[in-house]
Amino acid sequence: MKLAWLLCLAALSATAADKPNFIVIFADDLGYGDLGVYGSTQNRTPHLDRMAAEGMRFTDFYAAAPFCSPSRASILTGRYPVRAGVPYVLFPTETTGLPPEEITLAELLREEGYATAAIGKWHLGWPKALRAHRQGFDFFFGLPYSNDMHKWRSDSVLRAQHAFWELPLLEDDRVVEAPVNQHTLTKRYTERAVAFIEENREQPFFLYFPHTFPHKPQYASKDFEGRSPHGLYADTVEEIDWSVGELLSALKRLDLDDSTLVVFTSDNGPPASGGRWAERGGGGSAAPLRGGKGRTYEGGMREPGIFRWPGKIEPGVVTSAQSSILDLLPTFATLAGTTPPTDRVIDGSSIADLLLGKTDQLEERPFFYYFGVQLQAVRVGRWKLFLRQTQLPPYSRSLWYMQNPDLFERHHALRSEPQLYDLVADIGESNNVAADNAAVVARLSETARRFDERMQREKRPPVYLETSITSP
Repeated sequence: MKLAWLLCLAALSATAADKPNFIVIFADDLGYGDLGVYGSTQNRTPHLDRMAAEGMRFTDFYAAAPFCSPSRASILTGRYPVRAGVPYVLFPTETTGLPPEEITLAELLREEGYATAAIGKWHLGWPKALRAHRQGFDFFFGLPYSNDMHKWRSDSVLRAQHAFWELPLLEDDRVVEAPVNQHTLTKRYTERAVAFIEENREQPFFLYFPHTFPHKPQYASKDFEGRSPHGLYADTVEEIDWSVGELLSALKRLDLDDSTLVVFTSDNGPPASGGRWAERGGGGSAAPLRGGKGRTYEGGMREPGIFRWPGKIEPGVVTSAQSSILDLLPTFATLAGTTPPTDRVIDGSSIADLLLGKTDQLEERPFFYYFGVQLQAVRVGRWKLFLRQTQLPPYSRSLWYMQNPDLFERHHALRSEPQLYDLVADIGESNNVAADNAAVVARLSETARRFDERMQREKRPPVYLETSITSP
């Protein structure tokens, strides 16, 4: 009996050892051109540059939306934001967020014996029922929403009874500090992330690490603020790079390097410089792409994508294979020896074979650029088509637009004619070639029409909870 028990325990241990660890580092408002390895001459990012040299770097890697909350819903569910019920940015006074019925990557991996933690910016719902440790994470440490939402005061538009908030730092539901000292955030996040790795080195783990920065307003610790000659934005990027270095060093020190897949990307492109947070840092660079945050041009949604897994991913690979944050859930499921949920549409696909060198390309598949519930563009291969838009979509209940209707109209671009760009020849989307490629326009238009008709039938409406959120 004792021998049988030992053999069973050994088998379970071997199974656990076969499961890789996963770390997803998710920057906030980082531009495509903000890392040295992606062409930046201003931001010093030696650790991320080394991470790319030791792994695979994507030139065509995408967020699923041009702003915060929707991208976070997609990276955790493998589903387009409109399908996952989070099409727009969330605010503290709203009683909506990622619906509990969605299956997150953390929930999927926890079923496979993984320890799970979310450290950083959540921004998928402030009500308790929607917070990270009720969405599959064993532990949460960080901000519940964006760092510019301190002193956010609701008005009669949505929830007149809500209080005047200070920006809280949470450990699960416990307020650790309010208002939080934002200068210390990147350092404290990193310390908690390293501690989580150390505490769970004997079992498979999933660490979701969504940084607060370089989202405005920008802050850096005393070791980094003023260190870059290029300003506060560069300071915050360089401190994030330091953080990446600390995590990679911990993996090496704990002999976890070869058993851990580390992914680095961002939720959307950089905002324009200036505006209300100009005194706390400008925007980043999406160069050589057009546009930035809040736009479905490439600069709003194409992001750095770096994957590192020593011994499994060939070092120094640069790929133009088209991928996105939607692919993380099915990829991690494959590598962990499980499958994505089968009772719902998963929009991403596994790229495990590409990462492991079993293929050097991916099957050509469309990528759809949604702004909220509106499909604005589609990419297939080298071609990107902006669709003809002659009317605004139905008005959103999102507090952002209810209080700023001019943003709603400005961000939902009206186009009397389609615009077609060859992203291989024209990465900056400057030359509309629709008139010379009628067949391509027709083919992509039909692809978009069929997909969006199904999406509009299947989309999950935002879930509004009947709850009070007047206290943490």
